[in-house]
Amino acid sequence: MTFRVYIVDDSSTVRTNLSETLKELAQIDPVGTTDTEHEAKRWLASNDWDLAIIDLFLREGSGMNVLQAVRKARPQQRIVVLSNHSSPDVRWRCRQLGADAVFDKSTEIEALVEFCAGVRGPGVAQDAAVLPQSTAQAAM
Repeated sequence: MTFRVYIVDDSSTVRTNLSETLKELAQIDPVGTTDTEHEAKRWLASNDWDLAIIDLFLREGSGMNVLQAVRKARPQQRIVVLSNHSSPDVRWRCRQLGADAVFDKSTEIEALVEFCAGVRGPGVAQDAAVLPQSTAQAAM
């Protein structure tokens, strides 16, 4: 069974590298990406997906608005935040808006991959536990 992830981030490099990393290490199928709030809300509301990974600062709009809208429309979906801005206050606010987890782009890529592998299913998390440093740096 395919596990589908949608990535919302303002950096095309992050979207590309994260897609490749998740495919390889967590056996997740990236089904789409965007860099704007409007497109993210539209796509997530009208397509099937299993996990959304959302950055907070987008080319247009806010990841927090995406998180809030998706959580209201699809309360059972898995949603995580991946951002360079992950202070305790930001993490708290994201959790209040319904994020299942919050990860820092610069220090928690391995934890994100492990989370994704864990929600993907048994057996995958073991393979994702060893993330080479170069892969983590390349993802961001």
